[in-house]
Amino acid sequence: MNKYTISIIALVIVTIMITGCSKKQYKPVGVDEATAKCTICNMQVKDDAFAVQLTTTKGKTYFFDDIGCLNEWRTKNPDEKIGAEYVRDYDDLTWIPYGEAYYAYDASFRSPMAYGIYSFKDRSSAQQFIDDQKVGKLLTADELATHNWAQNMDQMQGMEGMDGATHDEQAHGEMDMDSGKTGDNASDTMNMGGTGNGKDEAGK
Repeated sequence: MNKYTISIIALVIVTIMITGCSKKQYKPVGVDEATAKCTICNMQVKDDAFAVQLTTTKGKTYFFDDIGCLNEWRTKNPDEKIGAEYVRDYDDLTWIPYGEAYYAYDASFRSPMAYGIYSFKDRSSAQQFIDDQKVGKLLTADELATHNWAQNMDQMQGMEGMDGATHDEQAHGEMDMDSGKTGDNASDTMNMGGTGNGKDEAGK
């Protein structure tokens, strides 16, 4: 191997290292319920299992109260370059990259804007949730690309019919009351107006 070849190899290695080191990292941002508003529906974003966030390559972070609102933003902004997208694990609220999460969907599952999609950090957790509910479909991020994103209009009308309640009180608080769920998590969610993790046993 001559010196020229060695120099070329060294240059390639250095270029790869520099490129890897210079790749910008986009980390999830905490949700401040006092100020966070959904970019699409302008409703308060709760620090719960339904919170979603997106950061563009320009460093602008957008929050959404439902994954369906994130999808709508993408549809309306096809030319925006996305640096990272994060969803919440339904069980422990950890942030998960959108493309790595698994999703449980059914039209009967309650969510803030009635899209009925819950996110999980692994396939087994999503499947277990579906098995427990005895209804639902397991989806990957790639499969969400062809999802119809239809809202459950009966749920939406029910939210609109609750006089004096905010969007999040309707969507989050109503879920636990309708579910008949018992236990500390359910009680906390109802007492705090839905500021807990938003779990609702899928509104069953």
